[in-house]
Amino acid sequence: MNSSDIINTSDLPGAAAKNHATGTKAVNLLIRIFALSVVAIMLIFLINNYLNIWQQWPGLPSFFANQGWFGLEPLRIPLADDQIIKGWLQIISYLGVVVIVGLYVLRTHNRFLRLDADLLSRFSAYIIRAAFWIVLIIGIVDIIISFLRVENFMPVLIGDNLTDAIGRPNFRAVYVHFPLILLSLVIAFFNKSLGFTWLAFLVVLAEFQIVISRFVFSYEQPFMGDLVRFWYAALFLFASAYTLVHDGHVRVDVLYSRFNKRSKAWTNAIGTLLLGLPIGWVILYVGMADKTSSINSPLYSFEISQSGYGLYVKYLMVGFLAVYAMSMIVQFASYLLEKVADLRQEPGGDQLIDNN
Repeated sequence: MNSSDIINTSDLPGAAAKNHATGTKAVNLLIRIFALSVVAIMLIFLINNYLNIWQQWPGLPSFFANQGWFGLEPLRIPLADDQIIKGWLQIISYLGVVVIVGLYVLRTHNRFLRLDADLLSRFSAYIIRAAFWIVLIIGIVDIIISFLRVENFMPVLIGDNLTDAIGRPNFRAVYVHFPLILLSLVIAFFNKSLGFTWLAFLVVLAEFQIVISRFVFSYEQPFMGDLVRFWYAALFLFASAYTLVHDGHVRVDVLYSRFNKRSKAWTNAIGTLLLGLPIGWVILYVGMADKTSSINSPLYSFEISQSGYGLYVKYLMVGFLAVYAMSMIVQFASYLLEKVADLRQEPGGDQLIDNN
């Protein structure tokens, strides 16, 4: 590809230049509405998932079935009036968020695609930072609690009643884990660094202390192995979106390296639309479709491991899949905007001019 492949509107006649500029602006508006709507709908889906599972709202499938829409079989027990109202509110929430995105895009019609791409990328980074601090802090606090319970130090420190309570998964989740999650969200907001190197080091350190305690002191407890699995799973899943930001994923490259820059941009944009975003949505929807789904069920029951004296974090490890899907959806939406910006020759990025 050479510089002649780049459309310079200054060389076009007045009407043609105007039509080209109008068409370019329309495409930019549509792609911005699409990318931002994907992220906004994802957030509304997660909010509605909480309402469906924990607040007993009907959810769209039950509401559609109750209304007899889309050929769904009617419910055996029709929804009560208040549930029907809640169902309408859930529909409005999805439609409303798309309208809000559309209004925002129209109000900022001159905004570059790269600015929205950067906004989404920073949001994805915040999700990952928050998740990193959550697993780091909860892992440390939970292993201390488990050690004190195993060695029977807990009754001396906090009494028998509180010791029994902290041994129940729902109590520990609500009164220990949830406050730590809120603390992690605050830390992630102010701390912009991303410490995956430190998390990898801590995984090695946790495994090393298992070896030392087992073979030197003949001491081993279930919570020690749980901590390694907890941190390693987080490292593997949470680093995916971060690696995508820095284009660090390994490509199985057969043809891609031979493409020119414009072909690479098209390949990445189409791949994002056909593969990246759908995979994230499949994980979210299949895992959170109803109360018995693979992600919702462990979260709802605060599932823990078989050993009652291990870490009480199994339900959080299942939630890693949701965090992974969320971060990848947001980052792929950002990636799509970035590649379309390259194709549109927006300043500030790759201008798609090859040396040959």
